[in-house]
Amino acid sequence: MIIDGKKVAFSLLEEIKEKIDKLNKKPGLAVILANDDASSKVYVASKEKHSIALGLKSSVYRFDKSITQGKLISLIHELNENPDINGILVQLPLFEHLDEREILEIINPKKDVDGFHPVNIGRLYSGLKPYAVCCTPKGIIKLLKAYNIEIEGKNALVIGRSNIVGKPVASLLTNENATVTLAHSKTKKLKDYTKKADIIVSATGHPKLITADMVKKGAVVIDVGITRQFDGRLIGDVDFEKVKDVASYITPVPGGVGPMTIACLMENTYELYMLQNKRQN
Repeated sequence: MIIDGKKVAFSLLEEIKEKIDKLNKKPGLAVILANDDASSKVYVASKEKHSIALGLKSSVYRFDKSITQGKLISLIHELNENPDINGILVQLPLFEHLDEREILEIINPKKDVDGFHPVNIGRLYSGLKPYAVCCTPKGIIKLLKAYNIEIEGKNALVIGRSNIVGKPVASLLTNENATVTLAHSKTKKLKDYTKKADIIVSATGHPKLITADMVKKGAVVIDVGITRQFDGRLIGDVDFEKVKDVASYITPVPGGVGPMTIACLMENTYELYMLQNKRQN
């Protein structure tokens, strides 16, 4: 069965809009774009569009290469202190001359809508509830649950160890009582691990890395990878057309995990608003 990320995301967005419509004051999301990456510009535009559709107050700060580390830090301090801004997102990657780690660490953890701050990552890894959970990993868990896919007791393989997807989704799966293996570019004989996995989450950005002979019959395959071909097509880490005949559930690219990332960003904005305004609500 193909997991319809668009459908699940639409349902989640409708739930969020209903909650936002009941608020006297609307949540505010600030997005900072400081790069020339074409994909990032598309992502930011999509986030802005969804924010407006849900009734959020959206503020987008776009910068060219003249932006300095100091000016960006000053802006984030201002946003941290602004009561009308509940979520702050710095679109990655940043221009090469900017220190990504320092920028992310300056964001107030309770306004860190992406869930990338060391405090939120640390809370996730230690079993505490983060103020915000990384959007893509959060979306993956929501997709599995939306299709009533059992996680507890299953062997889960996560391929890719990034701080944005791989490591946090491994932690979330562990918290759901799966037995998790984390593979990466240095893993030898990857097929030995994929053939044993009940759930495979691949987030490497290597097109068609996962082929049908690598997947156990009936496994659940979640494809986070996305690569744009010369002809403009988007393809994932998984050889979808062949693996779908082996897997019990599989996400397509596009239309799988991607829509959930945006929806979870909107949900995180709402949840951070509620955290910051719990006495008033």
